[in-house]
Amino acid sequence: MKATIYSTPNCGYCTLMKKFLLEQQIEFETILIDGPEISQYLMAQTGRLGAPQTLLEGHWILGYDPNQATKIIQHLSK
Repeated sequence: MKATIYSTPNCGYCTLMKKFLLEQQIEFETILIDGPEISQYLMAQTGRLGAPQTLLEGHWILGYDPNQATKIIQHLSK
């Protein structure tokens, strides 16, 4: 299982999401939300700005939401 975390510098919730994924032994890539191209991409995909936004095997998790992430992980593990 792999994830991509869209993050901003000094984002506490981003750090928590990364820690959660590490605890779940899920590999992830971090992409900084540092320009209009990334922001436009996120708006097109999720309709939202803000961080973190995590793409986990095709499923979006908005914000730090370990409950939603756990549901997705359990669903993908079946």
